[in-house]
Amino acid sequence: MVRDGQLPTGSAGHETGRSARVPAPLLILVAGVLWGTIGIFGKAADLSGLDWADVAFWRAAATGGLFLVHAALTRARLPRGRDLALTLGFGVVAVAVLYASFQLAVLTGGAGLAAVLLYSAPAFVAVMAWAFLRERMTWVELVGIAATIGGVALVSLSTGGASIGVAAIGWGLLAGFTYSLYYIFGKAMFPRYNAVALFGVALLAGAVALLPFAEFPAVGSDAVASIAGLAIVATYLPYLAYARGLTRMPATHAAVIASIEPVVAATLSALLYGERLGWMGILGASLVLSAGIWLSVAHTAPRPRLAWLRRRRGV
Repeated sequence: MVRDGQLPTGSAGHETGRSARVPAPLLILVAGVLWGTIGIFGKAADLSGLDWADVAFWRAAATGGLFLVHAALTRARLPRGRDLALTLGFGVVAVAVLYASFQLAVLTGGAGLAAVLLYSAPAFVAVMAWAFLRERMTWVELVGIAATIGGVALVSLSTGGASIGVAAIGWGLLAGFTYSLYYIFGKAMFPRYNAVALFGVALLAGAVALLPFAEFPAVGSDAVASIAGLAIVATYLPYLAYARGLTRMPATHAAVIASIEPVVAATLSALLYGERLGWMGILGASLVLSAGIWLSVAHTAPRPRLAWLRRRRGV
């Protein structure tokens, strides 16, 4: 997922000398590749005997714990008062629903499709930024939103090997919508708090919200390994890599590099689970992915042509 605008440049704490020597584009690339394994680990957890609620709960609980330990080690300030209430509410509404809906999207449509539909988030961000943050809606946003809608329509009509139905599209779009709330939340909170502290609190709140739905069945070491991979490899580590890489390169470039995520997810799901889209689904996925990159890059890049038009009109 393109995460521009969601992470402050210092959100991962101070860089160590070793991490500072790693090229920033490589850090962003690693983050995108690791994020592409979210659905793969989620599918593996399902096959090991965990249902969607158990997977979502343990992902939120384990990753939240990692973020809080990170916050403690870096002495990051935790939110208090109204900010704490807002963070807890964000965890319940956004984190819990996102983790649950994404896992359900993986189970009903496949890991690759779920990753592609997560890229609808920039379109939701554009609409909400216009509706609630009073940001201008230009032709750039309109083109991105139209491409997203068209891409989702094509994916829904695909007749490839993957089982694509209303449920798969619905869960995927719900995941995209709830992920877009991270931008709105971050816009208000990241300038004042370290993101690891906010995520630690929000993720644990999301885990508590998911607790009533979890069944906690008796499982083996394969389930434990899947959850560990989902929390550490697919969530915590790519966050750190992306945040540190973003401190040393433009967000626009990072958006393009990180877009390898759905490509990795689709490739791994095809190789490991035989999930494939038909030609129409591939075309639709390309549209959704392109729209996500388009909106993310447009959000961070300067627009000299539009600025020239405003100067000409005296605005």
